[in-house]
Amino acid sequence: MFKRNTVAVILLIISAFTGTLAFRLAVPAIAYYSRDVLKASMVSISIISTSFIFARAFAAVFGGYIVDRKPRLIVIGALMMALNAPLVYLYSLATSWIYVVGIKLINGFLNGIAWPLAQLAVAYASPKNSKARVSAIYFFFGSLASLTGNYLYAFTINLGMKRQMILSGAFYVLTGLLMLIAYLLIGEIKRGGQKKGENIEVDPKVIMVFGAFVSLISAFAFGEITYIYVSETIRIGKGKVAMILGTISFFSSLSSYFLSWIADSLGSVRALKVISLFAFLAPILAGIRTELTIFIGIFLALLAVNSFRPISRKVLVVHSRSSLAIGGINGIQNISTFLGGMIFGLSYSLGSIGIYHLAFLPYLPFSLALVIVTRKLGK
Repeated sequence: MFKRNTVAVILLIISAFTGTLAFRLAVPAIAYYSRDVLKASMVSISIISTSFIFARAFAAVFGGYIVDRKPRLIVIGALMMALNAPLVYLYSLATSWIYVVGIKLINGFLNGIAWPLAQLAVAYASPKNSKARVSAIYFFFGSLASLTGNYLYAFTINLGMKRQMILSGAFYVLTGLLMLIAYLLIGEIKRGGQKKGENIEVDPKVIMVFGAFVSLISAFAFGEITYIYVSETIRIGKGKVAMILGTISFFSSLSSYFLSWIADSLGSVRALKVISLFAFLAPILAGIRTELTIFIGIFLALLAVNSFRPISRKVLVVHSRSSLAIGGINGIQNISTFLGGMIFGLSYSLGSIGIYHLAFLPYLPFSLALVIVTRKLGK
């Protein structure tokens, strides 16, 4: 069983790379196609970006509920992933940003089921004393793919969007196959549960609220809106923006492993307190319109989210209804990212006062709320 689980985890880690590569190749292509060809406004771009996240939020809870009731149905995650392949090609055929939103909603639903189930399987099949670190490696490979996907986009611009979407689809099919093999190796996901006398590190309700604020505050660093903000503020080429953001994402994920080590070795509460500091500073720095501060702000936002993911899964996998709990935290984080992205898109037209972009101002009250929630950790 141990060897089967080990092979399954390795396959899922590889799937994190191939699936994220497929997604990240498509994101900048869709962003610039919508902005330059379909002439979408920044509000429309934020709707495109957040519609995916909105659908993913509800699908995550739905998928978690299904697997909670019928654990063997975890294999549907592999099917949902593979179905992205024909869907992404439709982006290149869209004649209005409204059509892009419709495709994004379906895209988000499929991903919302597929990814949380993979995260559940990784946390379930990993050794007890290294769950956060194994999950961090899983998410690290996703960020490595984010870097690769952004570079791949830059190097394939001349191929045109249709060929880029075909390439993206091929990686989605490969990801679905890897997930299917992994789930067949693991078999049934058995319910977890707190053992008698075992202390719960963090109240799951506090984890949920904490994750909601971190995701909302960091929303500006995810999706199409990030590419448009950076390219229009700093005024650099599309390919260069993609490579820079991919590199930032890669190093943020690499850095997040250290916080996972803190969670496994010194406790999750200490790691979460550091994460809250990163999330608090991120929108403050990203709003200052210089290259250095924007990139540091994006880095801290990504680092906060990338660090929180494995730690929260480590805490929730021992829940008596772990599949529903992990689906729930995915749903809450996605809804928060949706709201945060909409806030950014609607505030973008406010412009700037001096060197500070006012689109980041609405995040500040939520940053203060996160500080309050952080004080409740471990209580």
